[in-house]
Amino acid sequence: MDLSGSALDLPSLLALAAALGWASGFRLYAAVFLVGLAGQMGWILLPPGLAVLQHPALLIVSGALLLLEFMADKVPGVDSLWDLANNVIRIPAGAALAAAALGGDGAVAATLGALFGGALAATSQAAKTTSRAAINTSPEPFSNVAASLFEDGAVVFVLWLATTHPWAFAAFLVLAVGVAVGITLVLFRFLRGALRRLAAWFSSVPKGS
Repeated sequence: MDLSGSALDLPSLLALAAALGWASGFRLYAAVFLVGLAGQMGWILLPPGLAVLQHPALLIVSGALLLLEFMADKVPGVDSLWDLANNVIRIPAGAALAAAALGGDGAVAATLGALFGGALAATSQAAKTTSRAAINTSPEPFSNVAASLFEDGAVVFVLWLATTHPWAFAAFLVLAVGVAVGITLVLFRFLRGALRRLAAWFSSVPKGS
C-alpha cells in the first residue's frame, strides 16, 4: 500500500477499482478488510465511496470473515462448499466496490466501474472455482493449502501494486485475465471429461452389485 497517506490520483484510482473487482472474485473479505485497514491507518486516502470500509464495525466484521475464509479455504471439500456459499456474493460485491471507487466522478463512471468490476470478479471467480474443483479430485490436502496460500498472497500483492504502481498493475491485470481465462477453459474441459468417465463407470457397474 502507498504509505504516503495522500489521495489517489486517477490512474491509481482506476487501478484500485480494477484490483477490488479482481480480488473480490477469490478473496472478497480480504480485499474489503485490507483496503479498509489501509484507510483507517492513514496509508491511503480512500475515495468517498470506499470510506465506509474503514469504519471500525466494518473492519471487525470483514476481519472475522477473512479469518473464517482463511481457515475454511484450506480444508479439502470445505473450500468448495465455502466457494459455493459465497459465489453469489463475490461478483455483485466486486461490481459494487469498483463502482464505489469511481462513483465520485458521476453516475456514468460508477456504472462503468460496476460493469468492469463485475466482469473482473466473474473472471477470477471462474478460475478459482474450476481450479479448486480440479484440485479436489486429488485426495492429498497439500495442493489445497498451497493454492489457498497463493490466493492469500495474490490479493495482498494485487492491492499493493494497484495503489503504488498503477501502470505496472495494468500490465499485470491483462496477463492475469488471459491466464485466468486459459485456466478456466482447460480445467472446464478436464472436469467435464472426468465427469463423463465417472458417469461411464457408474453405468458399467452391475445394478445388483
